[in-house]
Amino acid sequence: MKEAELIAIRRQLHQIPELALQEKETRAFLLKTVQSFPQTHLTIRTLPKLPTALLIKVHGQNPQRTIGYRTDIDALPVTEETGLPFSSQHPGIAHACGHDMHMTVALGILDYFAHHQPKDNLIFFFQPAEESKNGGKLAYDMGTFTGDWHIDEFYGLHDRPDLPAGTISTRLGTLFAGTTEINVDLIGKSGHAALPQNANDMIVAAASFINQIQTIVARNVSPTDSAVITFGLMRAGTIRNVIAGRAHLEGTLRGFTQKQIDFLQQRIRDIGQGIAASFNCDVNVDLNQGGYYPVENNPQLTKDFIQYMQADPAVTFAPTGPVMTGEDFGYLLNKIPGTMFWLGVNDPDSQLHAADFSPDEAALAPGVTAVVHFLEHRMAENN
Repeated sequence: MKEAELIAIRRQLHQIPELALQEKETRAFLLKTVQSFPQTHLTIRTLPKLPTALLIKVHGQNPQRTIGYRTDIDALPVTEETGLPFSSQHPGIAHACGHDMHMTVALGILDYFAHHQPKDNLIFFFQPAEESKNGGKLAYDMGTFTGDWHIDEFYGLHDRPDLPAGTISTRLGTLFAGTTEINVDLIGKSGHAALPQNANDMIVAAASFINQIQTIVARNVSPTDSAVITFGLMRAGTIRNVIAGRAHLEGTLRGFTQKQIDFLQQRIRDIGQGIAASFNCDVNVDLNQGGYYPVENNPQLTKDFIQYMQADPAVTFAPTGPVMTGEDFGYLLNKIPGTMFWLGVNDPDSQLHAADFSPDEAALAPGVTAVVHFLEHRMAENN
Protein backbone atom coordinates (compact mmCIF):
# COMPACT_ATOMS: atom_id res chain seq x y z
CA MET A 1 0.00 0.00 0.00
CA LYS A 2 1.44 3.34 -1.06
CA GLU A 3 1.92 6.21 1.37
CA ALA A 4 -0.84 8.24 -0.28
CA GLU A 5 -3.27 5.36 0.25
CA LEU A 6 -2.31 5.09 3.91
CA ILE A 7 -2.83 8.82 4.41
CA ALA A 8 -6.23 8.68 2.69
CA ILE A 9 -7.34 5.82 4.93
CA ARG A 10 -6.13 7.59 8.05
CA ARG A 11 -8.01 10.75 7.15
CA GLN A 12 -11.24 8.87 6.55
CA LEU A 13 -10.93 7.08 9.89
CA HIS A 14 -10.04 10.34 11.60
CA GLN A 15 -13.38 11.84 10.57
CA ILE A 16 -15.53 9.07 12.06
CA PRO A 17 -14.36 8.64 15.68
CA GLU A 18 -16.64 6.61 17.94
CA LEU A 19 -16.68 5.82 21.64
CA ALA A 20 -16.05 2.44 23.24
CA LEU A 21 -18.39 -0.34 22.06
CA GLN A 22 -20.10 2.11 19.67
CA GLU A 23 -17.59 1.78 16.80
CA LYS A 24 -20.14 0.65 14.17
CA GLU A 25 -19.15 3.07 11.42
CA THR A 26 -15.47 2.45 12.10
CA ARG A 27 -15.93 -1.31 11.93
CA ALA A 28 -17.91 -1.01 8.69
CA PHE A 29 -15.09 1.03 7.15
CA LEU A 30 -12.49 -1.49 8.32
CA LEU A 31 -14.49 -4.42 6.95
CA LYS A 32 -15.02 -2.74 3.59
CA THR A 33 -11.31 -1.96 3.35
CA VAL A 34 -10.27 -5.51 4.24
CA GLN A 35 -12.74 -6.91 1.71
CA SER A 36 -10.96 -4.89 -0.98
CA PHE A 37 -7.77 -6.90 -0.36
CA PRO A 38 -7.09 -10.26 -2.05
CA GLN A 39 -9.15 -12.85 -0.17
CA THR A 40 -7.44 -16.09 -1.22
CA HIS A 41 -5.80 -16.73 2.16
CA LEU A 42 -7.90 -14.50 4.44
CA THR A 43 -10.65 -15.48 6.87
CA ILE A 44 -12.82 -12.73 8.33
CA ARG A 45 -14.40 -13.31 11.73
CA THR A 46 -16.93 -11.34 13.70
CA LEU A 47 -17.88 -11.70 17.36
CA PRO A 48 -21.65 -11.64 18.04
CA LYS A 49 -21.03 -10.82 21.72
CA LEU A 50 -18.58 -8.04 20.80
CA PRO A 51 -20.13 -6.77 17.57
CA THR A 52 -17.76 -3.89 16.83
CA ALA A 53 -14.69 -6.15 16.96
CA LEU A 54 -13.12 -7.55 13.81
CA LEU A 55 -10.61 -10.37 13.39
CA ILE A 56 -8.77 -11.34 10.23
CA LYS A 57 -6.74 -14.52 9.87
CA VAL A 58 -4.05 -14.67 7.21
CA HIS A 59 -3.38 -18.34 6.55
CA GLY A 60 0.31 -19.16 6.24
CA GLN A 61 1.92 -21.34 3.60
CA ASN A 62 3.49 -23.73 6.09
CA PRO A 63 2.46 -22.49 9.53
CA GLN A 64 4.52 -23.40 12.57
CA ARG A 65 2.93 -20.74 14.77
CA THR A 66 0.30 -18.00 14.81
CA ILE A 67 1.39 -14.43 15.37
CA GLY A 68 -1.15 -11.85 16.50
CA TYR A 69 -1.24 -8.14 15.79
CA ARG A 70 -3.66 -5.98 17.75
CA THR A 71 -4.88 -2.46 17.11
CA ASP A 72 -7.44 -0.43 19.05
CA ILE A 73 -10.26 1.34 17.21
CA ASP A 74 -12.17 3.57 19.64
CA ALA A 75 -11.93 7.31 20.25
CA LEU A 76 -12.34 9.80 23.11
CA PRO A 77 -15.10 12.16 24.30
CA VAL A 78 -13.03 15.19 23.27
CA THR A 79 -13.96 18.12 21.04
CA GLU A 80 -11.25 18.30 18.37
CA GLU A 81 -9.29 21.55 18.09
CA THR A 82 -6.75 20.69 15.38
CA GLY A 83 -8.30 22.85 12.67
CA LEU A 84 -7.59 20.11 10.14
CA PRO A 85 -9.74 20.01 6.98
CA PHE A 86 -10.49 16.35 7.81
CA SER A 87 -11.43 16.94 11.45
CA SER A 88 -13.94 14.82 13.31
CA GLN A 89 -17.45 14.84 11.89
CA HIS A 90 -18.84 13.55 15.18
CA PRO A 91 -19.37 16.42 17.66
CA GLY A 92 -17.64 15.94 20.99
CA ILE A 93 -15.68 12.86 19.87
CA ALA A 94 -12.14 12.79 18.47
CA HIS A 95 -9.25 10.45 17.74
CA ALA A 96 -7.20 12.35 20.31
CA CYS A 97 -5.16 9.24 21.17
CA GLY A 98 -4.21 8.38 17.60
CA HIS A 99 -6.15 5.16 17.18
CA ASP A 100 -6.83 6.24 13.59
CA MET A 101 -3.07 6.01 13.05
CA HIS A 102 -2.96 2.62 14.78
CA MET A 103 -5.71 1.22 12.54
CA THR A 104 -4.08 2.58 9.40
CA VAL A 105 -0.75 0.93 10.19
CA ALA A 106 -2.55 -2.36 10.89
CA LEU A 107 -4.41 -2.17 7.57
CA GLY A 108 -1.15 -1.46 5.77
CA ILE A 109 0.49 -4.52 7.33
CA LEU A 110 -2.55 -6.68 6.58
CA ASP A 111 -2.67 -5.47 2.98
CA TYR A 112 0.95 -6.51 2.48
CA PHE A 113 0.38 -10.03 3.75
CA ALA A 114 -2.87 -10.35 1.80
CA HIS A 115 -0.74 -9.82 -1.32
CA HIS A 116 2.28 -11.80 -0.06
CA GLN A 117 1.20 -14.96 1.76
CA PRO A 118 3.25 -15.35 4.94
CA LYS A 119 4.93 -18.53 6.10
CA ASP A 120 3.10 -18.61 9.44
CA ASN A 121 -0.46 -17.69 10.32
CA LEU A 122 -1.21 -14.10 11.25
CA ILE A 123 -4.26 -12.88 13.18
CA PHE A 124 -5.18 -9.20 13.13
CA PHE A 125 -7.40 -8.08 15.99
CA PHE A 126 -9.19 -4.76 15.52
CA GLN A 127 -10.17 -4.22 19.14
CA PRO A 128 -12.96 -1.97 20.36
CA ALA A 129 -13.10 -0.26 23.72
CA GLU A 130 -9.49 0.34 24.70
CA GLU A 131 -10.13 3.72 26.29
CA SER A 132 -12.80 2.23 28.55
CA LYS A 133 -14.95 -0.90 28.88
CA ASN A 134 -11.97 -3.32 28.77
CA GLY A 135 -12.25 -4.42 25.14
CA GLY A 136 -9.21 -6.69 25.24
CA LYS A 137 -10.40 -8.44 28.38
CA LEU A 138 -13.90 -8.83 26.98
CA ALA A 139 -12.56 -10.54 23.86
CA TYR A 140 -10.16 -12.81 25.71
CA ASP A 141 -12.59 -13.85 28.42
CA MET A 142 -15.21 -14.95 25.88
CA GLY A 143 -12.73 -17.44 24.41
CA THR A 144 -11.86 -15.51 21.25
CA PHE A 145 -8.25 -16.68 21.11
CA THR A 146 -8.83 -20.43 21.38
CA GLY A 147 -8.88 -23.29 18.90
CA ASP A 148 -8.05 -22.19 15.36
CA TRP A 149 -7.72 -18.62 16.64
CA HIS A 150 -5.10 -19.40 19.27
CA ILE A 151 -2.23 -16.88 19.22
CA ASP A 152 1.33 -17.84 20.15
CA GLU A 153 2.77 -14.33 20.34
CA PHE A 154 1.11 -10.92 20.22
CA TYR A 155 2.31 -7.48 19.05
CA GLY A 156 0.85 -3.99 19.05
CA LEU A 157 1.91 -0.36 18.91
CA HIS A 158 0.96 3.01 20.34
CA ASP A 159 1.83 6.34 18.79
CA ARG A 160 4.01 8.72 20.76
CA PRO A 161 4.04 12.46 20.06
CA ASP A 162 7.44 13.30 21.56
CA LEU A 163 9.38 10.99 19.23
CA PRO A 164 10.30 11.83 15.61
CA ALA A 165 7.97 10.43 12.97
CA GLY A 166 8.60 6.75 12.26
CA THR A 167 10.85 6.15 15.28
CA ILE A 168 10.38 2.77 16.97
CA SER A 169 10.83 2.48 20.72
CA THR A 170 10.23 -0.08 23.44
CA ARG A 171 11.90 -1.67 26.44
CA LEU A 172 12.32 -4.90 28.34
CA GLY A 173 9.93 -5.14 31.27
CA THR A 174 6.98 -2.83 31.85
CA LEU A 175 6.11 -0.25 29.18
CA PHE A 176 2.75 1.04 30.51
CA ALA A 177 1.49 1.12 34.07
CA GLY A 178 -1.51 -0.82 35.29
CA THR A 179 -4.38 1.40 36.38
CA THR A 180 -7.17 1.13 38.93
CA GLU A 181 -10.19 3.39 39.33
CA ILE A 182 -10.83 4.39 42.96
CA ASN A 183 -14.32 5.28 44.18
CA VAL A 184 -14.89 5.97 47.87
CA ASP A 185 -18.11 6.83 49.70
CA LEU A 186 -17.96 8.04 53.31
CA ILE A 187 -21.26 8.06 55.20
CA GLY A 188 -21.72 9.79 58.55
CA LYS A 189 -24.41 12.14 59.86
CA SER A 190 -25.27 15.66 58.77
CA GLY A 191 -26.19 18.42 61.16
CA HIS A 192 -26.03 22.12 61.98
CA ALA A 193 -22.60 23.71 61.64
CA ALA A 194 -22.97 25.20 65.12
CA LEU A 195 -23.60 21.79 66.70
CA PRO A 196 -20.74 19.55 65.50
CA GLN A 197 -21.11 17.29 68.54
CA ASN A 198 -24.45 16.09 67.15
CA ALA A 199 -23.14 15.28 63.66
CA ASN A 200 -20.44 13.20 61.99
CA ASP A 201 -18.51 15.38 59.56
CA MET A 202 -17.54 13.53 56.37
CA ILE A 203 -15.53 16.42 54.96
CA VAL A 204 -13.11 16.02 57.86
CA ALA A 205 -13.16 12.24 57.44
CA ALA A 206 -12.54 12.52 53.69
CA ALA A 207 -9.68 14.96 54.25
CA SER A 208 -8.09 12.56 56.73
CA PHE A 209 -8.56 9.67 54.31
CA ILE A 210 -6.87 11.57 51.47
CA ASN A 211 -3.98 12.66 53.69
CA GLN A 212 -3.37 9.12 54.89
CA ILE A 213 -3.57 7.75 51.34
CA GLN A 214 -0.78 10.12 50.34
CA THR A 215 1.54 8.39 52.82
CA ILE A 216 1.26 5.08 50.94
CA VAL A 217 3.62 5.97 48.10
CA ALA A 218 5.90 7.96 50.42
CA ARG A 219 6.21 5.25 53.07
CA ASN A 220 5.11 1.91 51.59
CA VAL A 221 6.78 2.06 48.16
CA SER A 222 10.55 1.78 47.79
CA PRO A 223 12.23 5.03 46.69
CA THR A 224 13.65 3.09 43.73
CA ASP A 225 10.15 2.08 42.56
CA SER A 226 7.30 4.23 41.28
CA ALA A 227 3.59 4.45 41.91
CA VAL A 228 0.87 7.09 41.77
CA ILE A 229 -2.30 7.54 43.81
CA THR A 230 -4.21 10.68 42.88
CA PHE A 231 -7.68 11.90 43.83
CA GLY A 232 -9.15 14.23 41.24
CA LEU A 233 -12.72 14.58 42.49
CA MET A 234 -14.38 15.21 45.84
CA ARG A 235 -18.06 15.91 46.39
CA ALA A 236 -19.36 16.78 49.85
CA GLY A 237 -21.78 19.21 51.40
CA THR A 238 -24.50 21.48 50.05
CA ILE A 239 -24.30 24.72 52.04
CA ARG A 240 -21.84 26.56 54.35
CA ASN A 241 -23.72 26.05 57.62
CA VAL A 242 -24.59 22.36 57.34
CA ILE A 243 -22.11 19.65 58.28
CA ALA A 244 -21.77 17.19 55.41
CA GLY A 245 -23.01 13.73 56.26
CA ARG A 246 -21.67 12.22 53.06
CA ALA A 247 -18.57 12.55 50.91
CA HIS A 248 -17.63 10.94 47.61
CA LEU A 249 -14.09 10.64 46.25
CA GLU A 250 -12.79 9.50 42.88
CA GLY A 251 -9.18 8.84 42.02
CA THR A 252 -6.69 6.67 40.21
CA LEU A 253 -3.99 4.23 41.27
CA ARG A 254 -1.10 3.35 38.95
CA GLY A 255 1.83 0.98 39.30
CA PHE A 256 4.32 -0.93 37.19
CA THR A 257 3.76 -4.50 38.42
CA GLN A 258 0.59 -6.35 39.31
CA LYS A 259 2.13 -7.42 42.62
CA GLN A 260 2.69 -3.78 43.52
CA ILE A 261 -0.84 -2.82 42.44
CA ASP A 262 -2.38 -5.61 44.52
CA PHE A 263 -0.44 -4.36 47.55
CA LEU A 264 -1.46 -0.73 47.01
CA GLN A 265 -5.10 -1.70 46.58
CA GLN A 266 -5.02 -3.51 49.91
CA ARG A 267 -3.42 -0.52 51.64
CA ILE A 268 -6.26 1.69 50.39
CA ARG A 269 -8.81 -0.77 51.78
CA ASP A 270 -6.94 -0.90 55.10
CA ILE A 271 -6.92 2.87 55.43
CA GLY A 272 -10.62 2.96 54.61
CA GLN A 273 -11.28 0.56 57.48
CA GLY A 274 -9.15 2.71 59.77
CA ILE A 275 -11.05 5.87 58.85
CA ALA A 276 -14.34 4.08 59.48
CA ALA A 277 -13.16 3.14 62.97
CA SER A 278 -11.63 6.54 63.73
CA PHE A 279 -14.64 8.59 62.66
CA ASN A 280 -17.36 6.08 63.54
CA CYS A 281 -18.68 6.17 59.98
CA ASP A 282 -19.17 3.85 57.03
CA VAL A 283 -16.47 3.85 54.35
CA ASN A 284 -17.13 1.99 51.12
CA VAL A 285 -14.05 1.55 48.93
CA ASP A 286 -14.61 0.35 45.35
CA LEU A 287 -11.49 -0.46 43.32
CA ASN A 288 -11.93 -1.29 39.65
CA GLN A 289 -8.92 -2.41 37.64
CA GLY A 290 -10.75 -4.33 34.94
CA GLY A 291 -8.40 -5.21 32.10
CA TYR A 292 -5.91 -2.42 32.66
CA TYR A 293 -2.97 -4.55 33.77
CA PRO A 294 0.60 -3.31 33.42
CA VAL A 295 1.89 -3.78 29.89
CA GLU A 296 4.72 -6.18 30.67
CA ASN A 297 6.70 -7.11 27.59
CA ASN A 298 7.84 -10.71 27.23
CA PRO A 299 11.63 -10.78 27.82
CA GLN A 300 12.61 -13.15 25.01
CA LEU A 301 10.30 -11.74 22.35
CA THR A 302 11.10 -8.15 23.27
CA LYS A 303 14.83 -8.76 23.24
CA ASP A 304 14.49 -10.16 19.72
CA PHE A 305 12.30 -7.20 18.70
CA ILE A 306 14.81 -4.65 20.01
CA GLN A 307 17.80 -6.40 18.45
CA TYR A 308 16.05 -6.61 15.10
CA MET A 309 14.96 -2.96 15.08
CA GLN A 310 18.40 -1.77 16.16
CA ALA A 311 20.01 -3.78 13.35
CA ASP A 312 17.63 -2.62 10.61
CA PRO A 313 19.33 0.34 8.87
CA ALA A 314 15.93 1.67 7.75
CA VAL A 315 14.68 1.97 11.34
CA THR A 316 15.48 4.64 13.91
CA PHE A 317 15.23 2.94 17.29
CA ALA A 318 15.12 4.90 20.55
CA PRO A 319 15.39 3.53 24.09
CA THR A 320 12.61 4.45 26.51
CA GLY A 321 11.52 4.14 30.11
CA PRO A 322 8.13 3.07 31.46
CA VAL A 323 5.20 5.50 31.53
CA MET A 324 2.37 5.89 34.04
CA THR A 325 -0.36 5.98 31.41
CA GLY A 326 -2.45 2.83 30.98
CA GLU A 327 -3.21 0.51 28.07
CA ASP A 328 -5.56 -2.47 28.09
CA PHE A 329 -3.21 -4.49 25.86
CA GLY A 330 -1.65 -5.28 29.24
CA TYR A 331 -4.43 -7.79 29.91
CA LEU A 332 -3.76 -9.65 26.67
CA LEU A 333 0.00 -9.65 27.30
CA ASN A 334 -0.72 -11.08 30.74
CA LYS A 335 -2.31 -14.05 28.97
CA ILE A 336 -0.30 -14.28 25.74
CA PRO A 337 3.43 -13.47 25.44
CA GLY A 338 4.23 -10.49 23.28
CA THR A 339 5.60 -6.99 22.88
CA MET A 340 4.13 -3.52 22.74
CA PHE A 341 6.12 -0.68 21.27
CA TRP A 342 5.94 3.02 20.47
CA LEU A 343 5.73 4.59 17.02
CA GLY A 344 6.92 8.19 16.97
CA VAL A 345 4.46 10.66 15.40
CA ASN A 346 6.29 13.98 15.92
CA ASP A 347 3.83 16.26 17.70
CA PRO A 348 6.00 17.41 20.63
CA ASP A 349 3.93 20.51 21.40
CA SER A 350 0.84 18.42 22.13
CA GLN A 351 0.16 15.18 23.98
CA LEU A 352 -2.05 12.11 23.89
CA HIS A 353 -5.71 12.87 24.73
CA ALA A 354 -5.24 16.58 23.97
CA ALA A 355 -7.85 18.30 21.79
CA ASP A 356 -5.12 19.61 19.46
CA PHE A 357 -3.20 16.32 19.11
CA SER A 358 -2.23 15.98 15.44
CA PRO A 359 0.16 13.10 14.67
CA ASP A 360 2.48 13.35 11.68
CA GLU A 361 1.27 11.12 8.84
CA ALA A 362 4.89 10.69 7.75
CA ALA A 363 5.05 7.99 10.45
CA LEU A 364 2.58 5.69 8.67
CA ALA A 365 4.66 4.23 5.84
CA PRO A 366 7.84 3.59 7.87
CA GLY A 367 5.69 2.13 10.65
CA VAL A 368 4.11 -0.36 8.25
CA THR A 369 7.45 -1.26 6.68
CA ALA A 370 9.22 -1.78 10.01
CA VAL A 371 6.51 -4.10 11.35
CA VAL A 372 6.18 -6.05 8.09
CA HIS A 373 9.93 -6.70 8.02
CA PHE A 374 9.97 -7.67 11.69
CA LEU A 375 7.10 -10.13 11.24
CA GLU A 376 8.88 -11.69 8.27
CA HIS A 377 11.95 -12.00 10.49
CA ARG A 378 9.90 -13.69 13.22
CA MET A 379 8.42 -16.14 10.75
CA ALA A 380 11.89 -17.06 9.50
CA GLU A 381 13.12 -17.82 13.04
CA ASN A 382 13.73 -21.53 13.62
CA ASN A 383 11.74 -22.52 10.52
